[in-house]
Amino acid sequence: MGIFSRITEIVNSNINAMLDKAEDPEKMVKLMINEMEDTLTEVKSAAAEVVADKIRLTRVVKAESNRAAEWEGRAQLAVEKGREDLAREAIEQKMASDNKAAQYQTRLAEVEALVKQYQGDIARLEEKLNSARNRQRTLIASHQSAVNRRRVEEKIYKLNTSGAFAKFENYESRIDRFNAEAEVFHTSNNTLEQKFNDLAQDKSVEDELSRLKAKMAGSSEPKGKKENPAPAAPVKS
Repeated sequence: MGIFSRITEIVNSNINAMLDKAEDPEKMVKLMINEMEDTLTEVKSAAAEVVADKIRLTRVVKAESNRAAEWEGRAQLAVEKGREDLAREAIEQKMASDNKAAQYQTRLAEVEALVKQYQGDIARLEEKLNSARNRQRTLIASHQSAVNRRRVEEKIYKLNTSGAFAKFENYESRIDRFNAEAEVFHTSNNTLEQKFNDLAQDKSVEDELSRLKAKMAGSSEPKGKKENPAPAAPVKS
């Protein structure tokens, strides 16, 4: 396949559609990028040769034009000197240089058009290549994301199958049981302490009741009643 045919095929190709139908899009886009890079290198190499031809033809056209001008000056000099024979020869040389310059100019115009075509092809190829590289980066990112997700799922599966979650649940149950036992002990301690507090409170109440009874008993005796005097001591003989 010629270079221009490959360029046309690449430029007109629908990368997304081709990749969507491919069994292995990453491999497909890699092959497409390699093909584009090879074609682009070949196009640039051919374009460089054409540019070199343009430079050479430009130089040749200028040289033939200068030579034609020189022969025209010589023809004028020969006419001035009355040497029409030399003037005729100089004019013939001038015309030959003009013809060469015209031929080279025609070739130069063709080469210049070819240079523009190569420049346009290079621009289109580079645009297509950038598009393929962008799609390649997207595919790689998607593939990496899928790989990471699969690794996470595998780890979760291993945790499920290894009974790790059951162990966690067992640990949680044990912690809950410890907390419940602590709460029971705390409640028992509070109840026992409350009983002793109640006993102390009952004793205080009894003491206060006894004091009150004694006070009331003392205040109920008659005011004029005197206490019996103590018996007299027996007289010694």
